[in-house]
Amino acid sequence: MTERTFSIIKPDATERNLTGAVNAVIEAAGLRIVAQRRIHLSKAQAEKFYEIHKERPFFGELVDFMTRSPVVVQVLEGDNAVARYREVMGATNPANADEGTIRKLFAPSVGENTVHGSDSAENAAMEIVQFFTDDQIVG
Repeated sequence: MTERTFSIIKPDATERNLTGAVNAVIEAAGLRIVAQRRIHLSKAQAEKFYEIHKERPFFGELVDFMTRSPVVVQVLEGDNAVARYREVMGATNPANADEGTIRKLFAPSVGENTVHGSDSAENAAMEIVQFFTDDQIVG
């Protein structure tokens, strides 16, 4: 089933000019990038995006990290895109990630883990509309 998911290439990766390398892994996994743009998240955007973690002790640190440098927000499309991208990303902790996954290849730490991906089709739909309008998505 073709579906869409949402991805963020995080500041630790954009600072190291890894956008192209991450995109190559995404595309090699059979996912199409149907929308992409580089933005600098405001504190308000980051707080809204991660509001589910508001009560967690790492929330402030997460917001600071996500706003320190530009990120690349993306819409990915493919068969079972949500599950497929989660496989391609690898475990949150890069030390536990499978070989060949984005986090194993590029993430320096659990806190700076290179990419975000939606955890469900419902969340993907909500996350996509925070950053893209329908006419910005080609596919």
